[in-house]
Amino acid sequence: MSERPWHNWARTVSCTPARVARPESVAEIAETIAGARRDGLAVRPRGSGHSFTPAAEAPGVAVDLFGWRGLESVERDTGLVTVRSGTTIRELNAELDRHGLAMTNLGDIDKQTISGAISTGTHGTGAQLGGLATQVAALELVLADGSVVTCSAGERPDLFAAARVGLGALGVISRVTLRCEPSFVLAAEEVPVPVDEVFERFHEEAAANDHFEFYWFPGGGRTALVKRNNRLPLGAPARPLSRARQFVEYEMVENRLFNAVCAVGRAVPPLVGPITEVFSRTLSPRTYSDTSHRVFVTNRNVRFVESEYAVPRESIVDVLRELRARVPKLAHPVIFPAEVRVAAADDIWLSTAYLRNSAYIAIHQYTGMPFVEYFRLFSSIVGEVGGRPHWGKMHLLDAERLRERYPRFDDFLRVRSTVDPDGVFANPYTDRVLGPAKTLAA
Repeated sequence: MSERPWHNWARTVSCTPARVARPESVAEIAETIAGARRDGLAVRPRGSGHSFTPAAEAPGVAVDLFGWRGLESVERDTGLVTVRSGTTIRELNAELDRHGLAMTNLGDIDKQTISGAISTGTHGTGAQLGGLATQVAALELVLADGSVVTCSAGERPDLFAAARVGLGALGVISRVTLRCEPSFVLAAEEVPVPVDEVFERFHEEAAANDHFEFYWFPGGGRTALVKRNNRLPLGAPARPLSRARQFVEYEMVENRLFNAVCAVGRAVPPLVGPITEVFSRTLSPRTYSDTSHRVFVTNRNVRFVESEYAVPRESIVDVLRELRARVPKLAHPVIFPAEVRVAAADDIWLSTAYLRNSAYIAIHQYTGMPFVEYFRLFSSIVGEVGGRPHWGKMHLLDAERLRERYPRFDDFLRVRSTVDPDGVFANPYTDRVLGPAKTLAA
């Protein structure tokens, strides 16, 4: 019986694996890899499909880790938590809540598996904070030869430096140990601000707030939605929005209404400009507080395609102004907002923030609308300042060009050749972005 076709969330990737393995233990993960090698098939771990790139494409054996989920251990005194790799961030947040713990920082989506999120460099926002992978204290991986190894800063440090953002190219992550902290409440302020003012005060805002970001319509919107999230003292009570207001503003306006107006813009492109201008003016201020993950995470049901790059933080305003000047001249209009965030430098070899305080620009287009010209323009603008593409978002760079942007690129390849000399974990995406490996059959 042949396997069914698999699609990612955005429908930008589709493939039919030779077979799908659904291990429920580390031993079964190792058996899956051994069986694939016997049959000459490559292996790819598969998360929840929220990568826009073909990172999870598995023409050979797809390893579905949703049978390998859950929290395994919690050390309240140190905050160290060990979780199985197929656990989604949503599940992880719920489990941490029960233990009075929280992740230090999160992105705005919680449907990814923890292993998939760290492997592709998922991040949140905060000038003093790194991406999710910086919260990893140790990893357990099943390597190409079936061995199970643990790596950390003190144990196999080169593997640890590579595997925290490893693209699934070094082995199948089986367990993740995270540094967590006592649960905390964030005070959230979401307010519309003129775009010119946001650009002028960007660095000041990033420095003044624990978490700062904004959304803006690059096709012509004159107002941005600025989001400032700041920690309250431990034990502070949460004062969330009422359920009725949450439903109206997040579900009705930001999902259902926005999906409807995007569909109108897709059907009648000349309306995109007026739509984005009107929609940007309808943004309303919100002030509330809640448990951290309920503030970080936003439910998103409107489908889109996305490209995101990290640029040196000092270059962000010039990049945004260039984008603002050139996007309205594109042949096809852009109806989706761009998102701008920040992160601190880290020491993870393939992290987009490696040794560089970074700002992130994520651009989007509504599903079914032309995006290639827009994404190419964006890539050329950020390329002028050495932009590094998010590994889970759409881009066209290959190994030759990426090597120029990552000082430890060849060190990563050295580790890869040691732990996977035959290319057991290669796929077409890793062949493009890391260079061809000695691959098994697809």
